[in-house]
Amino acid sequence: MASFSLQRSQTGLGGFLRRIKSRHGGAKAVTATARKIAVIFYTLLSKGMEYVESGLQQYEEHYKERIMKSLQKRARDLGMMLVPDPNVAREGS
Repeated sequence: MASFSLQRSQTGLGGFLRRIKSRHGGAKAVTATARKIAVIFYTLLSKGMEYVESGLQQYEEHYKERIMKSLQKRARDLGMMLVPDPNVAREGS
């Protein structure tokens, strides 16, 4: 129930749920998010740490960095190079 309630949440977990839902459907997204919540909960209890929410914007930036790193590695493995398109408007510009 906790993961299902994150559908409209503007948090990192909400962003994770929506990203997985768009690729694999609602049921798998809820299950994956529930597992992620369980792992966070277990880690907090076992290590005595406090949970710090990173926020949706930070989650999306981190996700974009991972995608770019993956694309650059794949291009390099194929003997190619990624070049930014100057005609595409950047976010925040």
